[in-house]
Amino acid sequence: MFVLVNLKTYPCDPVEVAEAAKEVSEESGVRIGIAAEDADIAAVAGTGVETWAQHVDPIEHGSNTGHTLAETVADAGAEGTLINHSENRLKLADIDGSVRAAERAGLETCVCANNPHQIAAATALGPDSVAVEPPELIGGDVSVASADPDIVTDAVEAAAAVDSDVEVYCGAGISTGDDVDAADDLGASGVLLASGVAKADDPRAVLEDLVAPLS
Repeated sequence: MFVLVNLKTYPCDPVEVAEAAKEVSEESGVRIGIAAEDADIAAVAGTGVETWAQHVDPIEHGSNTGHTLAETVADAGAEGTLINHSENRLKLADIDGSVRAAERAGLETCVCANNPHQIAAATALGPDSVAVEPPELIGGDVSVASADPDIVTDAVEAAAAVDSDVEVYCGAGISTGDDVDAADDLGASGVLLASGVAKADDPRAVLEDLVAPLS
């Protein structure tokens, strides 16, 4: 089970969270990654934690002012990237282009989608993983695994019908070890969360609770 924490642009200390994640990962044996803002990727990667970008654009080197180049985040220390998060939605052709750009730079890819139908379409593009995240539950206190378990199982089935090698993560509202346990029971191979850790007074304690059912 992979626990991927997206720090978004929350006013947390990214290095402090990354250090906690690194320690909890080593102590528990659970894979934990931190998706940081572009400007923080090098500092987060410097802690030794598995580091992800929050987005890459479907571009190559050239005249692309204001865009995120996959090679740049990889050089900064990112090992993977989110694509098509609900807060940064892309057209299908651009999702495909971003996946290809990430592959070119050696980045692992996770494409986010709202529902099982979109999960199937995203899976067909050949990312390493997809994450099902109903937008209405993002940032809330109720996890998708509890509020709508069928959407998780349906997403797992939809992805498997297209490409069984693509892993499915469960996102939106994940904040406790019980949520992670529920996602695991529903067939997800990872969870994607943000505010539960990034806005916590004690990120390490939250991370320890998240991995408790897995270690």
